[in-house]
Amino acid sequence: MVGRVAFAVPGDLATLTGGYAYDRRMILELEKLGWTIDLVNLGDGFPRPSQQQLEAAQQRLAAIPTGRPIVIDGLAFGILPELAKQLSPRHPLIALVHHPLAMETGLSAAQASDLLASERVALAAATRVVATSATTARLLVAEYGVPEDRIVVACPGTDAVAAAHGSNDGIVRLLAVGAIVPRKGFDVLIGALATLTDLLWQLTIAGDRGRDPEAAAQLDADIVRFGLGGRVAVLGAVSHERLAELYAGADLFTLASRYEGYGMVFSEAIAHGLPIIATTAGAIPETVPAGAGILVPSDDATALATALRRVIEHPEERGRMAMSARAAALALPNWRDSAQLFAGALEAAA
Repeated sequence: MVGRVAFAVPGDLATLTGGYAYDRRMILELEKLGWTIDLVNLGDGFPRPSQQQLEAAQQRLAAIPTGRPIVIDGLAFGILPELAKQLSPRHPLIALVHHPLAMETGLSAAQASDLLASERVALAAATRVVATSATTARLLVAEYGVPEDRIVVACPGTDAVAAAHGSNDGIVRLLAVGAIVPRKGFDVLIGALATLTDLLWQLTIAGDRGRDPEAAAQLDADIVRFGLGGRVAVLGAVSHERLAELYAGADLFTLASRYEGYGMVFSEAIAHGLPIIATTAGAIPETVPAGAGILVPSDDATALATALRRVIEHPEERGRMAMSARAAALALPNWRDSAQLFAGALEAAA
């Protein structure tokens, strides 16, 4: 069964983050499966919209013809509880949850509590919920009261790519990909690398610097404070083509995330056959298989530095981990498989 569905996204669908990349690719794959997708831009400001931005988003959703299924990205869905209750009698509602809003790093206890309560109400109005990892699905059942039979897990897919060729000059090229926000733990990563200046390495960070100007400024300050300006390059958001070049030239992928609802960059690194040094936060252990990476507790710069030293110092260790990553890449879901799971949620909702 195929049909017509509205796909509501806050802001510009071309935004260079993992969540928007998932939305873009899922829309494309659903269209290949025969679905007609009406893209609805909910406007900017989410997940903290002004009253004017919120009213504009409500008007756009209210204008969708009655009966048409609506997918709403979780960056907006969780703060639209009253609207979700109003829409649910007239539309099948599908909430797309990349990671719950209350799990964002840097929130006060009151802010996290308010977001959790808001998202619980909104999700109760959803006909189906698409989670991008099994970890997130379990969290939605345990903490948000979503019935398990209402959830469909549609992990991000991956494309077949050539294995990274890495460096050949004796300098270990490290790559970190993620928006410069507190949740990604760049402060922990820089702190760990500051203890490894006796080793030959260079780090490239690719990710949007505009999401949290304070976090971006702190990253710049940390690099200066530790004297790493000649070793760490912060590129900002890059094109898909440039990102592919960075993966191809890397020897090791690393990220010190404090939480990941899935972490597409980890599966992309595995697809390129890269060893991974990361944390045990959120869905990362679900994404990074044993043998392909070393995972340490979040916010533990000492443990992260120990893992990085081990892999930077020993090329044979990197080689073994790279072989495991390439083997694991064969089992990664492709985008068509993920889209078929997503389509199943649309069909069940409709």
